Amino acid sequence: MISEQSAIHSGNLIGGARREAASGRTFESRNPARHGEVVGVFAQSSAADVDAAVAAAQRALGGWRATPWPRRGEIILAAATLMEKRKEDLARLMTREMGKVLTEARGDVQEAIDMGKFIAGEGRRAFGETVPSELRNKWAMTMRQPLGVIGCVTPWNFPIAIPSWKIFPAVMAGNTVVFKPAEDTPLCALRFVEILEEAGLPAGVVNVVFGNEEAGEAVVRHAGTMAIFFTGSADTGRLIAATCGSMLKKVSLELGGKNGIVVMDDADLELAVEGALWGAFGTAGQRCTASSRLIVSRKVLADFTDALVGRTRALRLGDGVDEGVDVGPVINETQLRRIHRYTEIGVEEGARLLAGGTVAQNGELAQGFFYNPTVFGDVTPSMRIAQEEIFGPTTAIIPVDSLDEALAAANSTQFGLSLSIYTNDLRHAFRAIHELEAGIVYVNAPTIGAEIQLPFGGTKNTGNGHREAGGHVLDEFSEWKSIYIDYSGRLQRAQIDTDEQ
Repeated sequence: MISEQSAIHSGNLIGGARREAASGRTFESRNPARHGEVVGVFAQSSAADVDAAVAAAQRALGGWRATPWPRRGEIILAAATLMEKRKEDLARLMTREMGKVLTEARGDVQEAIDMGKFIAGEGRRAFGETVPSELRNKWAMTMRQPLGVIGCVTPWNFPIAIPSWKIFPAVMAGNTVVFKPAEDTPLCALRFVEILEEAGLPAGVVNVVFGNEEAGEAVVRHAGTMAIFFTGSADTGRLIAATCGSMLKKVSLELGGKNGIVVMDDADLELAVEGALWGAFGTAGQRCTASSRLIVSRKVLADFTDALVGRTRALRLGDGVDEGVDVGPVINETQLRRIHRYTEIGVEEGARLLAGGTVAQNGELAQGFFYNPTVFGDVTPSMRIAQEEIFGPTTAIIPVDSLDEALAAANSTQFGLSLSIYTNDLRHAFRAIHELEAGIVYVNAPTIGAEIQLPFGGTKNTGNGHREAGGHVLDEFSEWKSIYIDYSGRLQRAQIDTDEQ
C-alpha cells in the first residue's frame, strides 16, 4: 500500500476498476498548509469519462435495486465500521489534503460514521405504508422505488461527511451513483468509496470521476443521470437548477449561508464568546454554517467585543496536524485572495477592523494559504460583509438595541441556513425559534454542530427546499409507488356511487 505521505496517482474509479481520463489529462491535489507538497495526481475527466461512469452505473443498477434492503444496510454498516477502525488515518489524510485541524477532521469522519450507522438501520424499517381502501376486498399500500442513476457533486470543506450524507442514503434506496468530488479533495473521496467497496458494495454501484467544473457539468447534463444532488455555491446552484429544470430532472441543492448569532444582554457572555469563536473560525470559517455575523445587544457590546477580539488574537495558526493549532489554512490561493478582498471591502464600507485582516506570511505559514482570523466592528446589516458569503475566517459584529432589531438583522440576508440566539430569557428563546428564518435554529449554541438524526438544509437562497439527513432523508433518494390489490373478483370503481358500499 502506498504511504499517504507520498503522492499517489489515480485514475477514475469506474465499474470497480481504475481508468485514466480519456484525454490523458491529469491534475494535482496539494496540501494547503504546504502548497509545494503534492498529495496526489488524478484523472482530469471530461464528458467521455462521465459517459463511461454512467454506463457502469446503469449496468449495476438492476442487480443492486434487486438486492434486499437489509443486505444493503449490512454493507453500509460494514463500511461505517471500517471507517471507525480507520478514523485516525482518514482524519490525518483529510488534514493533509484539505487543511482543517486534526480534531475537526476526526469530527468530519465521525459524522460519516454516524450517518452510516443511522442509514444502515433504515434497511429494516422505512419501506412503505399500508392504508385502508374505500372499497371492500381491496388492499392499498405504498413502496419505495429507486430513482435510478444519480449524480452527486460535493465540495471540499467536508470531504468525507458530505459525500456520506448523499451516497449512503442513495445506495440504501437502491440507486447507483456517479460521484464527482471537489477538485481540491479527490483522495479523501477515493478512500471513502474504496471503503464502501471493501465493505461489499458491488462494483459499479458507486463510480468516481475526478476533475473540475467540466466533469461536474457533464454529470449534471448527462441524460442517464436521473437526479442531481449538489452542495456548493448559490451561483453554481442556480446554473444546475436551470439545467435540471430544462431536462425535468430532480435536483437537490444545498447552497450558501450567511449565518448569525444573536447575543442578548441577558446571555451568558462567556459562553456566547466561546460559541462565536468556534462558530466563526472553526474550519477557518469554511463552513456553510459558519457564524459570520454576530448580532450583539449594545448593553453588552463592549464586553463581548473586547473578549472576542482578545480570544481571536490568541488563536494559533498552523498545519492542522499539530495538535496545538487552532486554525488551519484556507483551501487554495484563489480563496485566500477572495477573503482578503472582502477585508478591503469591509474597510471601504466603513466597518472597523478589530483583529486580523491580513494574509499570514511569517515563518512556515508562508508555505501555505493562511489568513489571520478577522473581526469587524461597527457593521450595519446592509454592508456587503454582512450580506455576502465570504467563506473564510471573517466575522462581523452588528450592534442592536432590541430583540426586534436583532431578529430583523438576523433575517436580513438572502440566505436561511442556520441562526442562533444566546439568551437566558425563555420568552426571547421561543420568539427566536418561531421568527428566525432558517432551516436550523440553535439556542445557546453557535450556528455549527448539526447532528445527522435531524434534517439539514435551509430556506430562501440556501437551497431549493430539499433536506439531507434526518428520518425523512430517503424521501429525497426514492420515488413513492402506490399499489392497489383488488381480490374481490369483480370490477369495483373507486369514487363511483353504487348501491353496495
